[in-house]
Amino acid sequence: MTGSSSLGEDELIARFLAPLAGEGGFGLKDDTALLAVPDGEELVLTVDAVVAGVHFLPDDPPASIARKALRVNLSDLAAKGAVPRGFLLVLALPSGWTEGWMADFAAALGEDAAAYACPLLGGDTVRTPGPLTLSITAFGTVPQGTMVPRTGARQGDAVLVSGTIGDAALGLALHTGKAGAWADALTQEERAYLVDRYLHPRPRTNLTAALRASARAAMDVSDGLAGDCAKMLRTAGLGGEIDLSLLPLSAAARSALGADETLLETIATGGDDYEILCTVPESGVAAFTEAARHAGTPVTRIGTVGAPGGRLVLRDKAGERRFTRGSYGHF
Repeated sequence: MTGSSSLGEDELIARFLAPLAGEGGFGLKDDTALLAVPDGEELVLTVDAVVAGVHFLPDDPPASIARKALRVNLSDLAAKGAVPRGFLLVLALPSGWTEGWMADFAAALGEDAAAYACPLLGGDTVRTPGPLTLSITAFGTVPQGTMVPRTGARQGDAVLVSGTIGDAALGLALHTGKAGAWADALTQEERAYLVDRYLHPRPRTNLTAALRASARAAMDVSDGLAGDCAKMLRTAGLGGEIDLSLLPLSAAARSALGADETLLETIATGGDDYEILCTVPESGVAAFTEAARHAGTPVTRIGTVGAPGGRLVLRDKAGERRFTRGSYGHF
């Protein structure tokens, strides 16, 4: 972000953000928004902030920053079985922002808002002396009494995860130039795929109905599969077991792991996957798996929920594996 703009706050909002406002946003001309909740449904809310230098690189494309900021919130809604309804945006711009940067940011944000049927309803735009910071509060709805909590796992449930695991962590290493010799084993297409998985999360909004119908507990994988699974089971006071050999991997991740088997720790504990991790009663696994396949996002069984008071055990063919870290931590 170089240069500067002479636009004031009102002009910035009117030019770049007001065109994205949905019904109830009043063209961003009011200090509040109005969101109608359909009869028989409940409101699900989530908020996530993304900060330059922490969640994305300061020189990442503005379109990628916009998409990531919205999609990480949509991922949280998806894990609850919620249908997106709208969002609020707080945008803290550092000095040096340009109208070109803002135009690219707003265009991508508008495209995603339309694609996921989640319109902008309001927010705030401020200047900051610190790094670029965005906070999005997203709203979704579920039929009354059907939200999938993080805390609902029961002993004997199957543990499943959507999509593939580890792509984003490998993509971050490539994107920052910190990948090891394993990067040389990848094709150009494989490298591009992994970087894209880091830059552009894929919220599994197509799994909401299947999750509401079958899952007892769910959360999205943002800080690393191993750590997030431990968190989810801990909230229910339960242990469990994950078979690392069952982790679903993309072809690109398999190529990387084939070149360097120590990458298993990065794959299992790296963040930014934004896949859905859930527990499902044994009797419902087949139906859930079929519903997910029909929705276009496969799910894979990777473990089982254990006894009360236990811990999460990670195993592979050689036995129990212990990693130096469980997941990404902000503090």
